[in-house]
Amino acid sequence: MAGKKSPWGGSGDDGSDEGSSTGGAPAAPEGKRPSADGPSSTPPPPQSGPRNPWLPPASGGDGRKGPNIEELFRKRGGGNGGGGGRGPGFRLPQRPDGKSWLPLGVAAFVVVWLGTSMVHRIAPQEQGVVTTFGSYSRTLHPGMTFTLPWPIQSVATKDVTSIRRDSIPEGEGEKLMLTADQNLVDLTYLVRWNIKDLKLYTFQLAEPDQTVREVAEAAMRSSIAEVSLNDAMGAGRATIEQNVRDRMQRVLDAYHSGVKIQGVEIKKTDPPTKVVDAFKEVLAAQQDAQSEVNRAEAWAQQLTARAQGEAAAFDKVYEQYRLAPEVTRRRMYYETMERVLSQTDKVIVETPGVNSYLPLPEIKRTAPADGTTVEGK
Repeated sequence: MAGKKSPWGGSGDDGSDEGSSTGGAPAAPEGKRPSADGPSSTPPPPQSGPRNPWLPPASGGDGRKGPNIEELFRKRGGGNGGGGGRGPGFRLPQRPDGKSWLPLGVAAFVVVWLGTSMVHRIAPQEQGVVTTFGSYSRTLHPGMTFTLPWPIQSVATKDVTSIRRDSIPEGEGEKLMLTADQNLVDLTYLVRWNIKDLKLYTFQLAEPDQTVREVAEAAMRSSIAEVSLNDAMGAGRATIEQNVRDRMQRVLDAYHSGVKIQGVEIKKTDPPTKVVDAFKEVLAAQQDAQSEVNRAEAWAQQLTARAQGEAAAFDKVYEQYRLAPEVTRRRMYYETMERVLSQTDKVIVETPGVNSYLPLPEIKRTAPADGTTVEGK
């Protein structure tokens, strides 16, 4: 490419001088090259092409020289050529003997890391599951225990003695269930349980707490479907609670859940909200009907007892009548007349020489209380 000029001011010929190969201005004539001790006093010849942007201008301007790459890195490195990018004037603290604190800091960190990841204190109500690289290793019981450091082994602790309580449904929700006599009942109940086997509880089920709630609801629906509405709302509640507990334990044992059901308690049994008024009216009518039935039965019992008493008395009189008929007949007549005449105000006596009518009861009522007679009578 003879005759072609370089954009940096030199010739593009193959036999160009040294300046063209270095990307700068043309080389100085022989004998005028800059010495190794310092720059030459002779200025370089003017350039005929575009100036190299990486070199200072040949002439003119204020004489300022642009920074090169070494100076930029030197300034960012701390001003004195050291530091390696830690910031201006940054130096690690040293011990009194001139040595660095870094080894002691690393050693302290390792000791703390080993102490927190190898020593474990298990509370009396807790147990711990040890996993080695995520796989089950053993179960830790209450006390001070040691394991390999993390991440080789890790420990997860759980409270296994405290009783957990799940209220179904949560809040003020409505839980309708169908009884054996095709009625709906709104049930709210409480399930009490704890962890029986921590290994099974941790690794067998993905969500053991949610599984307990779902099993409780299934067992309650099955038990309610076997009883009537009156039993669900009355005397059959204790039987339902026991059946639900037994059903839940059988299902959870089949799942190998590691959970033990402590008890089930029915807190509320009400009819659905939409029919609660009509249901109360029906209950009131049933109670009224039962009250009437109870009164009728009481009256019937009283009549029966009275009839039995009269029959027993007649039997006794009949026995006496068989022994002495005439005496018994007169005695019965006298007792009957005494009972009848004691309730009337008039006495009629059919005896010669006596007035036929004596208003004795009337005179007795009108007589003064002190026993004196009225004058003229």
